[in-house]
Amino acid sequence: MGEVIVGSDAVSAGILTRGQLRWNYRQLYPDVYIAKDVEPTLAVRARGAWLWSNRRGVITGRAAAAIHGAKWVDAACPIEMLWSNNRPPDGIITRRERIAPGEITYRAGIPVATPARAALDLGRKLRGDNAVAHLDALSNATGVTATEILALAERYKGTNGVRKCRESVDLMDAGAQSPKETWLRLLLIDDGFPRPVTQIPLIDHTGYKFAYLDMGWPELKIAVEYDGEHHRTDTEQYRSDARRLRKILAQGWIHIRVITGDRRKEICSRVDDAWQLRQSEGMVVKMPA
Repeated sequence: MGEVIVGSDAVSAGILTRGQLRWNYRQLYPDVYIAKDVEPTLAVRARGAWLWSNRRGVITGRAAAAIHGAKWVDAACPIEMLWSNNRPPDGIITRRERIAPGEITYRAGIPVATPARAALDLGRKLRGDNAVAHLDALSNATGVTATEILALAERYKGTNGVRKCRESVDLMDAGAQSPKETWLRLLLIDDGFPRPVTQIPLIDHTGYKFAYLDMGWPELKIAVEYDGEHHRTDTEQYRSDARRLRKILAQGWIHIRVITGDRRKEICSRVDDAWQLRQSEGMVVKMPA
């Protein structure tokens, strides 16, 4: 994680002089320093926050999720920590809340909330789609399940935000590969479509799995996928996508591609058209409300 030190400890132990501390280090938090050539990554800041707490705090929330391997966590997000201190410095959020020993694990010697406890705090403290996106990423990285999270929600029932957490966990899906995929899935659910299946495998005539569709309804062979900018700007990716799409269509799927800038109403209209087409073909289709 790089060199993170408590300045007063280093000076009193004779490891550094005050001059060396001043010239070769920069302050991260009060009395917590990093070498000037060390990048203040989220992991480095988390270690620094723990040192600032006199090694008593437990890292949770977004920082804990990132430490457990969750993607898409903003590197500049504040470090959330369970510790009794009402005046944290900028960049640290402290909360005076209970946490059981079984809800704590250790990463590189730092106490970190387990994936289930980190998820509970994400669901309690973040809003709406943002909470679901972070839960998706944490579940994708760690395999933490709704059952595990809801067991903790029951343990802490009555605590602020627990009801909101349950709602977010109900929408969690480890199959999401990006926040945009989470956004698209929630958009479809909000518009009344049945919850789509994620990461749908497609197999060619040789038995090779040539694609995993972002989301859709396998019984209707309707797929909805979000394509990021790299799908259009990377020539090799563009060619690969074209070959993949031909194979998807050859298997009788309706493929709806969503890109940046597509409006919610337009997306839902295209999906609705696909459902109506399947209904006209005689399939048993429960149309969205």
